[in-house]
Order: sequence, then structure tokens, then C-alpha cells
Amino acid sequence: MTDDKIDKRIPQPIRSDGAGALDLGPRNVLRDLQNPDLLVPPKTDAGIVPNLRFSFSDTSMILKHGGWSREITVRELPIATTLAGVNMSLTAGGVRELHWHKEAEWSYMILGRARITAVDQDGRNFIADVGPGDLWYFPPGIPHSIQGLEHCEFLLVFDSGDFSDLSTLSISDWFAHTPKEVLSANFGVTASTFDDRPKGQLYIYQSEVPGPLETQAVQSPNGKVPLPFKFEMLKQPPLEFSGGSVRIVDSTVFKISKTVAAALVEVKPGGMRELHWHPNNDEWQYYLTGKARMTVFLGDGTARTFDYMAGDVGYVPFATGHYIQNTGDETVWFLEMFKSDRFEDVSLAQWMALTPRQLVDSNVNISSAFTKNIRKEKEPVVSFPPYTYKPKNN
Repeated sequence: MTDDKIDKRIPQPIRSDGAGALDLGPRNVLRDLQNPDLLVPPKTDAGIVPNLRFSFSDTSMILKHGGWSREITVRELPIATTLAGVNMSLTAGGVRELHWHKEAEWSYMILGRARITAVDQDGRNFIADVGPGDLWYFPPGIPHSIQGLEHCEFLLVFDSGDFSDLSTLSISDWFAHTPKEVLSANFGVTASTFDDRPKGQLYIYQSEVPGPLETQAVQSPNGKVPLPFKFEMLKQPPLEFSGGSVRIVDSTVFKISKTVAAALVEVKPGGMRELHWHPNNDEWQYYLTGKARMTVFLGDGTARTFDYMAGDVGYVPFATGHYIQNTGDETVWFLEMFKSDRFEDVSLAQWMALTPRQLVDSNVNISSAFTKNIRKEKEPVVSFPPYTYKPKNN
């Protein structure tokens, strides 16, 4: 085929140095457009790296009257062993029924408003309304519920990669699999009271929109839970940097969140989450807006670059070096999450700046003119005006 017959709008696996060749066979062009760094990997990519990206758009929806859900676990992203994620939406009045898990539940409210309830092991209760940017955390085994006050959507994160939201312990499912005479003995009512109990797990169902919070609250003789299950993340002042901002929420500020730590990261156009790694656990990411790319360095000459967009989940194995670079013209917002009680990271720049200069110069073979000016303070999100991202210049 001659060059004048080739559609220039269709990306080809050809690097700017001429490596590669035309792909004229069967292909999904839209997927290639979404993954430019897989189609034309940077020259620095090398070795065998497991898949570190999966999109919620590639998962199967669970559709119910009252809402929907979909999940990414080790079944979809095998490398992601520490955390699993569920994306859920509820209608106004839609209910994620009364249930509990063997795992802890951490959540980020994406849009709309909902009401959450819980009761702890000492009979202390909790009820609160949540809106965009709010978090909640329910420890393992604590029964709870979620109800939409309006159309709402949220991300649920669980501290086990092999979690499935359909394998939770639900009140409807328990009622359905308990003899009526046992329910009668437990609650002190006639067995016929339970003639119309659910035949199985409801999971999500449609109900009426509840009234104002003060009309729904139940007074417990044991009082309220001592540590709130809700945290208003967007009320926390962000840490501002040249390329964006960071909000960190772990057990130092959200006291009840003992097994999940998180950061909400903003990367402006032209900005980048600096080269770094995390010394405490794997990183599970959720992209809220924008387009980005991430290269993960696993050591022993191995690295791979992946592209991400809104609705994608990314994963970084424990202590491996990486960056997240905004590759679009809108701001990237994403969540970094860890199975840990605290957020920790190590900055490559800070490490170099706080190590004897001669040692650094000789190790990476660069001039002292560069190393003497490396920043000594962390700057998690950087932006340098002379730099622009050019995907074709690999």
C-alpha cells in the first residue's frame, strides 16, 4: 500500500526513529487511540511487566431496580492483590441494603448525595449524609447501609483484592435462609410475620427517599460511635505545588480508617506526579478525570508505560518507582490508595538532594551543576514551563 492510501488519522505502531511498521490487519483503532504508549512504547520500556491497568468500562454491570454496580478485583486485574474496587450508583431512594463484610469498606463520593448508617459491636450507632468528595469507612464486620438521597455515584474500596460485593453478608439473604420458626423465636413474634420475607439477597432495591436526617436518627441507649465513619475530604486544605495539589487522608486525620490510606491528587495540564515510590505497600489508583500515562520501573532493567483515563484503575507493585504524567489538556484528578493506616512516599529528587553530591554525580554520571540545584523538599506534583508532553517523541 502506498503512503498516499494510508489514513493519517489512524495511529500506526511506528516510532519517530522509524522502528515498527504499518498495522493493516484487524484492529480496534479506538483502543489504540486510547493507549498510545502501548502502541508505540517509549524506548526506555523493557522486559516483562504484568498488566497494571483495567477500566471499569470493561467490566460487567449488575443492574437492579434502584441502581447498579461493577467491580474490579483480582479476577479482572490479577496483580491487584491488596485492594479491590466497586463502582456503584443509586437512584433517589435506591438502597444498598443492610449488610456487612469480612473486609473493611472505604468509599469516595463521586457525585450526588447519599445517607449512610451503621451500628458497631457495642450497640453505638451512626447516621450521616454524604456528598461529593466525602469519604466513609466501615471496619470489618460492622453492619451498614447506603441510600441515595438523589441520583448518586461512589467508589467503594475493600482491603482484599479477591473481594466480591456479591459475596457479602446481607440481611435479606440471612432472613431467606433462616427457618421462620427460628426468626419467630429470635424476635418474639409469630412465624407468619415472616411469610413475605425476601426469597434471596436483594443487594440493591428501590425505596422511598428518606426524610431529613433529624427525623430519621434513632437514639441508642449506648450512644453514638466514638470515631465518626465519615470524613469531609474537600474541607481539608490541599498541599499546593507547581503542578497541582495533594490531599492526604490516613488514620492520622481520619481516625477510624485503620486499613486504608489515600491521597486525592490534582495534576494540571503540563504537570506530573514526581518520580517516587511507596515504602509501605502496593498502590491502587482510580482516575476521576483527564488523561495520563504512568511508567512503572520494577528493577532489573524492567519498565512499562500504561495510559489512563477517567474510570480506569491503575496499580503499582510495592516499592516500585513510577510517575503519573498529565498527557491531555484538562486537569487529571486521581486517587492513590494503600492497604495501610498511613500514607508514605519517597521522592527521588529529595533522596538525591540529601545524599552527598559527589556520590550522586559519580553514580548517575551527571554534572554537579545539576545535582547542586535539586530540590531538598518534596514536591509531589511538579511542572516546569519549558517542558511540554509530546507523545510521538519517544
